[in-house]
Amino acid sequence: MSAAPAAAHPAAPSDASPTRTADGRPRHLYEVDVLRILTFACVIGVHTTSHTAATDDVGQNALLGLLHFTRLVFFSLTAFVLVYSYEIRPRPMAQFWPKRFLLVGVPYLAWSFVYVASSWLLSSSRRGDVPDLVRTYAEGIVTGVAWYHLYFLLVTMQVYLLLPVVVWLVRRTRGHHVTVLVVAAVVQLVVFAGYKYFPASDAWLHGYQKQFFFSYVFFIVSGAIAADHADAFLRFIRVHRRGVLWGFAAVGVGTLGVWTVQVLLGQSLYAAGTPLQPVQVVWSSAVFVGFLTIGARWADRRRRGSLLARVVDYGSDRSFGIFLSHPFVIWLLLYGDSWLEGHVAKPWLTLVTYVLVVVLSVALTEAFRWTPLSVPLTGRPSLASRAQREARARKRAAVAAG
Repeated sequence: MSAAPAAAHPAAPSDASPTRTADGRPRHLYEVDVLRILTFACVIGVHTTSHTAATDDVGQNALLGLLHFTRLVFFSLTAFVLVYSYEIRPRPMAQFWPKRFLLVGVPYLAWSFVYVASSWLLSSSRRGDVPDLVRTYAEGIVTGVAWYHLYFLLVTMQVYLLLPVVVWLVRRTRGHHVTVLVVAAVVQLVVFAGYKYFPASDAWLHGYQKQFFFSYVFFIVSGAIAADHADAFLRFIRVHRRGVLWGFAAVGVGTLGVWTVQVLLGQSLYAAGTPLQPVQVVWSSAVFVGFLTIGARWADRRRRGSLLARVVDYGSDRSFGIFLSHPFVIWLLLYGDSWLEGHVAKPWLTLVTYVLVVVLSVALTEAFRWTPLSVPLTGRPSLASRAQREARARKRAAVAAG
């Protein structure tokens, strides 16, 4: 997320506040960078594990059940960043929407075509049937099914459209935010209980539950309210860091307990860990706060210009591009009679594939960032553009000035 340039280390909250520098300027929230990186690293973990784990591997399926918080934390993070940024620099939606839809909508269209066209080209029965390509692409755009991860962007764009409503709700209910959170949590629990335990209740959605914002109402609302109380919230997780992290671990153990009970009651190892179920309301909320607490610890110890600081900055900047491209890399590695699957035994296949996916996705994203296709393929301006060169020069000058 963007904010004013950060003050020189230490970025200690005691100098001013968790969200403001000593001279009152908005502080870049480095804790959010860490939250973003950890979440996207786990997204890759979900997709890699689901493609490589044996259906009867108890350990890997239990891990997959834990990792299924990613989409829910992602939408809390999206709402948090949007509302926090908007409150720092309010601007008309006529200015906000074009920029946001350029950096998310264009990659959504581009990668939808990449995935649909690749599948079309590799299908001997469909290849050459142009009407089929057009029809499949149009369906993918409307429903978010061009590839299994692109619905994230479809829901994100729904949140963008709803930002005026979200901001209005947050402002209108100040003084009653606890009540709003409780109501939103109850609604979310009911919705997830219907999805998980009463499948007939959502038959009208025809399998598209995950493509609609109302499936994530608590996470959108809680992220927005956390942003409205960002200063107090970020101060709280610093003061109570140990308690927050112990709570995070305890909820993780409880989530594994729910997974185990559901397996013992007859659910498959995979079904017991599906993401749209009531326990994920608690677990995903704990992950959001826990990851942010880890990020806050990092932010307070960060040394500007250090190797680790540069790595975190780099990872945060490239994370969206890596998210867009990593399923393509998984597909290439495991397509058909995969050499990898033929030579690496399970469960080591998961670890080896994960490492290769991370390395190759980073390399692919880095290559794209230096081309005119950077915006459609990574959601970021090209590093070769004049504006970006000037921005890097200013940043180097600021670091040198210390």
